[in-house]
Amino acid sequence: MPSKSEARSPRKRVNPPELPVPEAQSPNIVALQPEDGRPQNEHTGWSTASESDKSSRFSSSLETLNDVAIPVAPSPAKGKAPQIPGLEAGEDPLDPNNVRSRRTRILIGMLSYAWIFHFAIIGGMTYVLGYLIPQNYLDGVVWNTGCWWKIGWLLPLPYTLMCFIGLALPLPNPKYKNVDKKDARRIDNLYILTVTKGDNREAVMRAWHAHRHLEGLDPCVRVHVLTDEPNHFEGINCYTCPKSFTTEHSKYKARALEWYRQTVRYTEHDWVLHLDEESVIDAEGVRRCLDFIRYEKEYHWGQGVIIYNQYRFWKNPIFTVADAIRVGDDLSRFHLQYSYFHRPIFGAHGSFLLTNGLVENAITWDLGSLTEDFQFAVAAWRNGFKCGSIPAIVREQSPLDFIGFLKQRRRWFVGIRRLPSVFPKLLAFFWALGLLSLYCTVASIILGVYVPFDTPRWFGVVKDFSFITFIYLYALGMFVQNVDYGFNPIVVILLIPVTVVFQFVAVLMEALAVMYGIILPPDDFDVIKK
Repeated sequence: MPSKSEARSPRKRVNPPELPVPEAQSPNIVALQPEDGRPQNEHTGWSTASESDKSSRFSSSLETLNDVAIPVAPSPAKGKAPQIPGLEAGEDPLDPNNVRSRRTRILIGMLSYAWIFHFAIIGGMTYVLGYLIPQNYLDGVVWNTGCWWKIGWLLPLPYTLMCFIGLALPLPNPKYKNVDKKDARRIDNLYILTVTKGDNREAVMRAWHAHRHLEGLDPCVRVHVLTDEPNHFEGINCYTCPKSFTTEHSKYKARALEWYRQTVRYTEHDWVLHLDEESVIDAEGVRRCLDFIRYEKEYHWGQGVIIYNQYRFWKNPIFTVADAIRVGDDLSRFHLQYSYFHRPIFGAHGSFLLTNGLVENAITWDLGSLTEDFQFAVAAWRNGFKCGSIPAIVREQSPLDFIGFLKQRRRWFVGIRRLPSVFPKLLAFFWALGLLSLYCTVASIILGVYVPFDTPRWFGVVKDFSFITFIYLYALGMFVQNVDYGFNPIVVILLIPVTVVFQFVAVLMEALAVMYGIILPPDDFDVIKK
C-alpha cells in the first residue's frame, strides 16, 4: 500500500511485461509515426522529461508490442466541428459561454446550495405526513401486534438514511482562483476514452463528434475510442483490441481496457476519463476534470454526476423516470462517498470514471467480474488510493426497452453480490431487502383491512421519513435533468407529479430485475441496446 508521500511523488516508469503478439493479418494494421510539433503544456515541463515518456504524449503515436504495430486510425484533420447536440447552431463547442457549458456551471452552482432545500423539504414533508395528515398514529405506544407485519416499511431505512445524510451536506464547487499555479500537479496526458464494443456505429460516431473538439482545450487532452475487433473505425482516433489478446480473468470491456492500458503504457502523470459509448461530456466538464487533477492532489481517482437526458429524453416516460433514481443516488450517497468519505463504500460507475495511471497500473483491469467498475474501486481502496468529487456533469441516455432495463439491473445486482469483499455483499443484501420491503408493504395493506391495528407514532414517522426520502430521490433526479435539458420552468414543475406517478411503476420494474437476478443469474456480460 503506497504511503501518501509515495503516492504523490513521481515514480519511474515501469513497463508491463512483453506479451506475445499474433501475426498481423488485418489490412488495417499500419505503422504510424508520432506527430511532432504539438504545443507545449505549461503545466508539465516536457522539456525536462525523459525520452521514454514522450511516446505517450501524442494523440496519434503508437506503442508497439514486439515491434508489431497496433491498429489505430489517425486523428482526423482539425477543422470545423459538426453540430453537437445541446449546442445552438454556430456555437463554438470550446466557448465557456456556450449553452451547454453555461448549463453545466449553473446546475453545479445550484446543486452546491441545494442541501438547504433538501433538508427543509424532506423534513417538512415528513412532519406534515406524520403529524398533520391523519393516519391513526398512536402516541404513548411503543410497540403493538401490527408492528410485526408492518416492519417491512422500515427495511429501506439504512439506504434512505445514507441518502438523506448526503443530501443534507453541501456539494463542493471549488473555484481554484487563488491557488498557486506552480503547485499544480503535472499532467502529461488526459485520455478521454470512449469504450464500446463497436457494433452500434451510430452511437460511436455520435460520441466521437461530441468529443473530437475537446483536444483544443489543452495540449494534454487526447480523445480516443476503444473498440473490440473486428469493429474498427477508419478516420477517427480508434484503438481496436485484437481478438487474440487474452487475460487471465477479464472479458469484453475490462479485457479491452487492459489491452489499452498495456498498449498506451500509462505513467503517474497520465489520466484516463472513462466514458461509455452513449456518454457525452462538454468542454466545461473537461475543464473541471483538469482542475481536479491539478489541484486535488490528495486524490487519485474521482467521479461526478451522471444525468440521462442526452438522447431520447422523455421518449419513454417509464425508463426516463426509472433512471432518475440514479441521478438522485449521485447527488446523495455517492456525493457523500466522494465528497466526505473519500472511499468507495457504495462502489463506482463505469462511466465518468477519472483515474490516474498510477492507480490503473497498480490495479489493472484483469479483474474477472460482471461489475468491473465496482471491483476496480474496491481494489483501489484496498491499495490506499483515495477518491474525490468532480463538480461536473456527464450526460447519457436511458435503456430503450424493458428487457434491456431488466438485464442491466440484473447484471449490477448479481455482479455486486458476487464480489468477494464485505461492502459489495452488504450493498447487494440491502438491495434485495428493497424487494422484501415491497412484498411487506403490499401485505400490510391487505392485512390492514382484515386485522386493523393502529401504528405507534414513532414507527409511522420513521416510515414516513423513509417514504418521502425515496420519492424525493426520484423527483430530484428528474428535476435536475429537466432543468439541464432547458425545459420551461412551468413544464419543470408540472413534470414533478408525473414523476411521482411513474416512480411507482419504476419501483416495480426494479423489483422484477432483482427477482430476475435471483432466479436466473447471468453467466456472462449482457450488452443492452441504447
